[in-house]
Amino acid sequence: MLSSQPAFAQSRPATGAGPSPLGQELDRLAAAVEPELLQWRRHLHQNPELGNREVETAKYIAERLRSFGLEPRTGVAKTGVVALLKGGRPGGVVALRADMDALPVREENDLPFASKATADWEGQKVGVMHACGHDTHVAILLASARVLSQVKDRLPGTVKFIFQPAEESVPVPERPAGAELMVKEGVMESPKVDAIFGLHVFANVPTGHLTYRSGPFMAAADAFEIIVKGRQTHGSSPWRGVDPIVVGAQIVSALQTIVSRNVDITRLPAIVSVGQFQSGVRNNIIPDSARLVGTIRTFDDEVQKDIHGRVRRIAEGIAAGAGATVTVTIDRGYPVTSNDAALTTRMVPTLERVAPGMVRPSELITGAEDFTYYQRQSPGLFFFLGITPPDQVGKAPSNHSPLFFVDEKALITGVRALSHLAVDYLSGAK
Repeated sequence: MLSSQPAFAQSRPATGAGPSPLGQELDRLAAAVEPELLQWRRHLHQNPELGNREVETAKYIAERLRSFGLEPRTGVAKTGVVALLKGGRPGGVVALRADMDALPVREENDLPFASKATADWEGQKVGVMHACGHDTHVAILLASARVLSQVKDRLPGTVKFIFQPAEESVPVPERPAGAELMVKEGVMESPKVDAIFGLHVFANVPTGHLTYRSGPFMAAADAFEIIVKGRQTHGSSPWRGVDPIVVGAQIVSALQTIVSRNVDITRLPAIVSVGQFQSGVRNNIIPDSARLVGTIRTFDDEVQKDIHGRVRRIAEGIAAGAGATVTVTIDRGYPVTSNDAALTTRMVPTLERVAPGMVRPSELITGAEDFTYYQRQSPGLFFFLGITPPDQVGKAPSNHSPLFFVDEKALITGVRALSHLAVDYLSGAK
């Protein structure tokens, strides 16, 4: 997940009836599996692997799924693992998803199970760390599979467990990857998934709290590169050339008017940011080119399309006016993650029963997630699980930090949430 910090707000009061006898059994089984849950999480944390390289992680997952009596399929979208749990009663199909990959980050936490792993990544030797909590996602989904396997005779339908590689993206030559490739390889078919649920641990949300949003939730994230071609000359005679730095600076300024003057921010926000401006090597030489690199974040497909067009027209128009040329490249990243409104309304009472008094709607998150590819095939609900002790909220290092820390007391709530969502959906709970 491309990270963005939330602001914490008041949780909703608990609503709805208490758990059914099956729900009570899920809670009992979740409590019983908690010691293994923590053991699995710590093993995975100590042995992280980067996207499309989760070979040992996949083996570890498959071994545990087999021990639950499941028959996992491996090698999906390179290193992904998928398993089906067929209930003892007829019904629909629900999917639960966890991402498996770590980040090229060197861990700085002083933990007995801290990662010391290193790897080669795009030509560099890097530290490797589960700095976005995917180790917890895998452990939570393994524990959920264990719990649900123990009640399969009472389960009205089928649960598909999806362990996905490469959510944090991969080098360009390896794309498509992650959820996009899993969908292309048919993970949402055979059997067809009726609904899918996923969670993400999030720093600076209190331990065990759950946040969600109906409709657009997490932004689409695109990258752009603008190459300005001018004409080199000596710095003492700028009239003899075309200065790409001046042209680039005008483009940077003009790009800021896209959101401030052309996007209806009362409906949904958007972001256009330039993060790199590279040009020249010496104080008295006007170079022949400049390179601008930035990001675009949007919450609506039409707004995204409009902004892409405006970036191109602004860059090309300013360059033409100055006698320069430009090449604009826009790399479309993950689309907007949008929770199905009807599914969200239906399943929020389940979350409130799992975490009474600790569930609240979320603000929009400008970070990005590839869970969206599943949601474009079937209705989906993606939500956050808080993992920061209450006295540290607002001060804790964010996701992707080398000091990212998980309060493990939250993980059992994740297991209960996924297990109850699966059972309630298949049981037709309203």
